[in-house]
Amino acid sequence: MAGSKEIRTKIKSVENTRKITRAMEMVAAAKMRKAQERMRAARPYAEKIRNVAAHLSRANPEYKHPFLVKRNSIKNVGLIVVTSDKGLCGGLNTNVLRLAISRMKSWEGEGKGITVCPIGSKGLGFMNRVGANVKSHLTGLGDTPHIEKLIGAVKIMLDSYVAGEIDAIYLSYNHFINTMKQEPRVEQLLPLSGEQIGTAEGSWDYIYEPDAKEVIDELLVRYMESLVYQAVVENMASEQSSRMVAMKAASDNAKSVIGELKLIYNKARQAAITKEISEIVGGAAAV
Repeated sequence: MAGSKEIRTKIKSVENTRKITRAMEMVAAAKMRKAQERMRAARPYAEKIRNVAAHLSRANPEYKHPFLVKRNSIKNVGLIVVTSDKGLCGGLNTNVLRLAISRMKSWEGEGKGITVCPIGSKGLGFMNRVGANVKSHLTGLGDTPHIEKLIGAVKIMLDSYVAGEIDAIYLSYNHFINTMKQEPRVEQLLPLSGEQIGTAEGSWDYIYEPDAKEVIDELLVRYMESLVYQAVVENMASEQSSRMVAMKAASDNAKSVIGELKLIYNKARQAAITKEISEIVGGAAAV
């Protein structure tokens, strides 16, 4: 059995750790509320522009944007992976990266080339470790993401698609369901088609002012920006929720460990006292 001094040191160490996890839990709870508000504010816009883009994919304008043109064969795939910059958030990053690597292996099995754009330092580090072809990346978004920062890294992937270097682009992120549940997803961004976006079969048409090219170019850029931004804010809300739950579990575990260590400490102290009494009694009897 460990000595009393060693056990006291362990108890002090675990108590200090519990203070840290409790503080991180409260910070994550405060950030989670803001992240969820930001996510819920962005959802209606993202859903509406998704519907408009779906309708546009069924329209028949005189101008056909490259994003709307289906490729005859898919030889190269682009994957945008959204992860967090920091750890200590449970299995959040592990789950989305496991799903991403599963899809990548599936595409490799089909003989397709894969280009990756990680958003978040955890995703970048993982993709570098597995030897993925990283086309562009973005880290250090902070607690408040801005579209201006996001679109730079994503635009490299979009330009590769327009140039024909990539035939399809997918987006992988954690979809926020509630505080206790976040779902990793992989969604196709390009090429656009009504079936993938969820629009029913049918024919759509619009009147464009001033002209179809200017309107469609601007709309589809906004569409891509909104989807990537929505994925990032969803992932951030998921991150803070997962971190709060993980830190609460860590605090509860630390409390249990402290209780067990105190019990061991009391037993050791009682054993030492009993031994001293026995020695005194034995000495007195000898005299």
